[in-house]
Amino acid sequence: MDIDLLKTFVEVVRTRHFGKAAENLYITQSAVSFRIRQLEQGLGVNLFIRQRNNIQLTAPGERLLPHAKMIITGMQRAKVDVALADNMHKQISLAGTPNIWDAFLQFGITNIVSAMPGVSLVAEVKAQQESTRLLLERTLDLAILFDPPKVDELVVERICELPIIPVSGYDTATNENFFDNQYVYVDWGTTFSLWHARQFTGKTPPYFRTSTGRIALDLIIQCGGSAFIPEVLVESHLEKGELFHVKDVEHTSRDIFVAYHRDNEQKELIETLINLLPKINAHQPIDEH
Repeated sequence: MDIDLLKTFVEVVRTRHFGKAAENLYITQSAVSFRIRQLEQGLGVNLFIRQRNNIQLTAPGERLLPHAKMIITGMQRAKVDVALADNMHKQISLAGTPNIWDAFLQFGITNIVSAMPGVSLVAEVKAQQESTRLLLERTLDLAILFDPPKVDELVVERICELPIIPVSGYDTATNENFFDNQYVYVDWGTTFSLWHARQFTGKTPPYFRTSTGRIALDLIIQCGGSAFIPEVLVESHLEKGELFHVKDVEHTSRDIFVAYHRDNEQKELIETLINLLPKINAHQPIDEH
């Protein structure tokens, strides 16, 4: 059976729309329709009940779905295993949002690689929703996130806390003028947004908004301004006097979570990696033993 036919079937089920499935698969809608017809003819059943703006699975379609997902996942795993370098015997994939990489993962990824010899590590930047989808599809082993997904199929664990402090490029910054001197708002996730709204209602609107801490950091160093940045990310700049900790402004922190599929076949490897993550430190190597 052609794997592309099964991928198309699963995508139509997910989107409940032939046009949206075509967009996501980067093919034409007629190609989607043709693939579904091929699959139906090969199986000798109708997989969908097609009504205007309403596509529903038939009973045979419902029965095919878990098998299709299993076959796709198995094929993807097989490709990964076959492609491993000769000196590697396992592979694990992890993803984090841009801010997770900026504020956390970048400081320890090389130590993690060193602590897991024989394991090929695939590390990617993914948005929250995409990471959740890939976890459910079992094409991603582990996601590191600020906002944990609430999905029954996923195991979610809190691994550490990330202090986020108010900093400014001006040594004259205080609680009174922190938001008036080119304040840069960084989106550190839902919990931070709610905290920020409660604490600073009525303050001057941000001069600049960004979803990435690194952009905010570079901006306030080069052009002046203020922002809430993780302490680990600004530590060296505080020591050099390039930035200043505005201590009379309220500060906060964010919990960091890991998520993985509860039926992932690499649980032992995932747990090893999870145990390494809280030890990430910008200055100390991880003990391999």
